[in-house]
Amino acid sequence: MSKPISFDPLQVPVIRVDHHLSPVPVQQLTAHALAERFARPPPWEPELVRERAFMDREPAAAAVLVGLVMRDEPMVLLTQRTAHLSTHSGQIAFAGGKSDPEDADAAATALREAQEEVGLEARHVQVLGQLPIYITGSAFHVTPVVALISPDMTLQPNPFEVAHAFEVPLSFLMSPANHRWHCVEHEGVRREWLSMPYQDGEHLRFIWGATAGMLRNLYRFLQA
Repeated sequence: MSKPISFDPLQVPVIRVDHHLSPVPVQQLTAHALAERFARPPPWEPELVRERAFMDREPAAAAVLVGLVMRDEPMVLLTQRTAHLSTHSGQIAFAGGKSDPEDADAAATALREAQEEVGLEARHVQVLGQLPIYITGSAFHVTPVVALISPDMTLQPNPFEVAHAFEVPLSFLMSPANHRWHCVEHEGVRREWLSMPYQDGEHLRFIWGATAGMLRNLYRFLQA
């Protein structure tokens, strides 16, 4: 089993940027268009589905909420995990986590975790559907649950798990000109991964790894 790769992702060189791919048109990012796309999905294939494993443990089912806050410009709700967490500490992620036996399905997991992590009440959330499972290097089998969030919601982040909760424009993330590919060599194996850095005022929101991978699959789904 591989060991976790230890590196500063901000220092890994960019090997290419997908300027040649078209962004998702803004008219396809409205609440109505998004609901229609999930109600009548086209034929498509996810681009990124599995990371190279670095933990020797049983797979664990998990779910995340890909929450789209429907402001005048649709925004994606993201969190920065606190530095002391055992997995993916300090990284930018969707609200979400491991499934509990009591959860009826992946959507129930995502909604419960979003409430626990950022205080998002389910009454403000309209689940649209799911993207294919994404398998992380830490053996989580993650179901991304895509949902619309009312702009009337209020958040109360759990300080134990969430250092920051913030929003990034959906149009920025659905434009491949903002998708950057990086490469590292580890134990003789070449690993490529995506980042989507967003400058939020004085804060650089460095979105990468599994979160960027699931956003890339959302792009492929909406662009299909």
